[in-house]
Amino acid sequence: MNIVLLEPEIPANTGNIGRTCVATKTTLHLIEPMGFKLNEKQIKRAGLDYWKDLDYKVYDCLDDFLEKNNYPKIYMATTKALKSYTEVKYDPDCYIMFGKESAGIPEELLMANKENCIRIPMADDTRSLNLGNSVAVILYEALRQNGFPGMNIKGKWIGKK
Repeated sequence: MNIVLLEPEIPANTGNIGRTCVATKTTLHLIEPMGFKLNEKQIKRAGLDYWKDLDYKVYDCLDDFLEKNNYPKIYMATTKALKSYTEVKYDPDCYIMFGKESAGIPEELLMANKENCIRIPMADDTRSLNLGNSVAVILYEALRQNGFPGMNIKGKWIGKK
């Protein structure tokens, strides 16, 4: 799986998303400009000691990302989509894009990719969810559809027998 953050602004969100990506063996793609430097304490604090284990790539711009990844099919998370994130079939190597916290994915990009736009259902008076929460909700649906590849799904009981 691949999570794409287009121009992320808040280091704590990116650190949190990075930690989720480590826990799910997901590649994180970061598209510049970002509102922070990757060496900031806030990123490492949010990602704890997992950042060193994160498979991530940084791109100069959207065109750089598209070229280096052979123009992949991208699901674009937006509050403006007509289709719920549960209505699509995610391939094991799919790309799911999220826009910057203050503005989301640019309208022209969404309009050019309407068929791949997805949303998380919410109450009408809610503007949006936190970026880290949105990534987790959609990523785990994509992983569920693919049988949680490479993940421990059985778990272990640690209580008294």
